[in-house]
Amino acid sequence: MDGERLASGSSELAVGESPRGGAPIPGGSGSCSLLQADVLDLDEDEDDLEVFSKDASLMDMNSFSPMMPTSPLSMINQVKFEDEPDLKDLFITVDAPESHVTTIETFITYRIITKTSRGEFDSSEFEVRRRYQDFLWLKSKLEEAHPTLIIPPLPEKFIVKGMVERFNDDFIETRRKALHKFLNRIADHPTLTFNEDFKVFLTAQAWELSSYKKQGPGLLSRMGQTVRAVASSMRGVKNRPDEFMEMNNFIETFSQKINLIDKISQRIYKEERDYLDEMKEYGPIHTAWSASEEDLVDTLKGIASCIEQCCKATEKRMSGLSEVLLPVVHEYVLYSEMLMGVMKRRDQIQTELDSKVEALTYKKADADLLTEEIGKLEDKVECANNALKADWERWKQNMQNDLKLAFTDTAEENIHYYEQCLATWESFLTSQTDLPLEEDSEDKI
Repeated sequence: MDGERLASGSSELAVGESPRGGAPIPGGSGSCSLLQADVLDLDEDEDDLEVFSKDASLMDMNSFSPMMPTSPLSMINQVKFEDEPDLKDLFITVDAPESHVTTIETFITYRIITKTSRGEFDSSEFEVRRRYQDFLWLKSKLEEAHPTLIIPPLPEKFIVKGMVERFNDDFIETRRKALHKFLNRIADHPTLTFNEDFKVFLTAQAWELSSYKKQGPGLLSRMGQTVRAVASSMRGVKNRPDEFMEMNNFIETFSQKINLIDKISQRIYKEERDYLDEMKEYGPIHTAWSASEEDLVDTLKGIASCIEQCCKATEKRMSGLSEVLLPVVHEYVLYSEMLMGVMKRRDQIQTELDSKVEALTYKKADADLLTEEIGKLEDKVECANNALKADWERWKQNMQNDLKLAFTDTAEENIHYYEQCLATWESFLTSQTDLPLEEDSEDKI
């Protein structure tokens, strides 16, 4: 029932180089730059595309195109949101994790405070508690309503690596931050922010949310959707448009590279932690040593002091890695998985259309009925494609900004760390220039 920490990156990594800038990455090659310009062009400036439907009257197609708010006030708010992206009217905070123990399970809930000026909300402030399962429900409802929009990822339910205790304080805090980011990314999305299920999630009390969940499609309906999806995936898509072929290639390359960066970042963090644990032992050793060396007391104590200061600087740098770099990189590892799912759902819609067209060609069913169904499916495919193209550009720009900022901040923190350690040792060496040991050495010469 629990999640994760993680993620971040560096602004520009050379071909086959590690984030540390020295050793080459295993498997790196010139033909596959770690962050190619076409994969992570951190300086691109691309505007979001508008999403249009061929037939806006098809109400059942809000699953394949951005869902416009139903109330006039909602529509006004959305226009403001799109015209003035910096003008926020929805603020969400996830905090105060609380443990609950029942006869059958133990789980954590998080307090969610929402403040808004939107007219479709009954109040300007709401406070509810939600558990991880509720977040999973929201994510599934968003995917159901908007199959080709890029839904922000949730932290994983379990951490396998290291078998971290799921109720460990650090783990709970890491998950809280990830859930906070998840909700705020939805709130900042020009389409998802107006989703009705999202509104219910933010405002309904626990018993109301439980009742609302039961209003969804029945088991048989869900099974039917699953069977159709599996059948479509088995058939495979024919003649995927070139732009989506390029998109799919991008996703595959991005997934490979971001997973590699994630592993390297985790390995660097582990090595830094081992280095810090070892360095912490040297300070007390030099202090103890000074007790048995009268001529070297000041020198040994000075070394111990330098080591202690470097330990503090290292701890601060590692804290920056765990809060700035690792979470961002890992979030985009999860995003890469989400993108693959989005492409599959887009292909399923097109596959359904292709099968109807094929049936009409061979007159396997009533021609008039098939023609009508094909017309509706063409609209759905177009809406799905437009929604994905619009969200794709928006996501790519956010990804470039997030990774660039994370790697830049990490680089600046590294520079500050090395300057601080260098200054510490230079100050110590300067203070040792008049040591008697040096004078004795000159006399011997």
